[in-house]
Amino acid sequence: MNNYIKIKNLTKKYEKNKSIKVLNDISFNFEPGKTYSIMGPSGSGKSTFLNLLSLIDNPTSGSIEINSNKIKPNNKVENDLIRAKKIGIIYQDKNLLSDFTALENVYLPNLLIAKEKQNSIELAKKLIKNVGMSSRLNHFPNELSGGENQRIAIARALINDPDIILADEPTGSLDTDNAKLVFKILFNLKNKNRIIIFATHNRYFANMADCKIIMNNGNIQIINATI
Repeated sequence: MNNYIKIKNLTKKYEKNKSIKVLNDISFNFEPGKTYSIMGPSGSGKSTFLNLLSLIDNPTSGSIEINSNKIKPNNKVENDLIRAKKIGIIYQDKNLLSDFTALENVYLPNLLIAKEKQNSIELAKKLIKNVGMSSRLNHFPNELSGGENQRIAIARALINDPDIILADEPTGSLDTDNAKLVFKILFNLKNKNRIIIFATHNRYFANMADCKIIMNNGNIQIINATI
């Protein structure tokens, strides 16, 4: 199977009072069936890197290919569709909609694509059950603990059966027990057709990945990967 995500000479600069280069000419291939951790000090570009891979942000230069399709940075409609169908995102601060229940938060992304509400609801219920949250279907985010919210966020990220899962510090605000539970769920999502990429400051969780990416000063160091 070919590499599913290919990045080539990826560079990201921010222009304010002076030019700040966050990513510096990075090239790498992400293979299906593998997990990747991203480590580095605060400000090293981890979140920026994930935002580019999720097509939320555009690179200053360089290219991203997903499943042999070269991403066109200015084609927002197409990129939004690729993100919806192929990429599941788990944020540090869950990013759930506060006025919607756990069930609604999970099924809504599927409804936007499938437009079959009952099917979306049933699929959401199954995913919520898989993360051990069936008893909390009708609770709102402010009625759930941090760990519970993050499990709902994982279910939401899975609703469209993504080929790529991106997680930005998914346990950064959780205690140790909840963090271990979230990562157990995350690693159980691994399959031969899926890529899982997560940023973390926790060396223990980072070392669980098949490949570790160390970011510093806009550059990357790769550990345990075939390039």
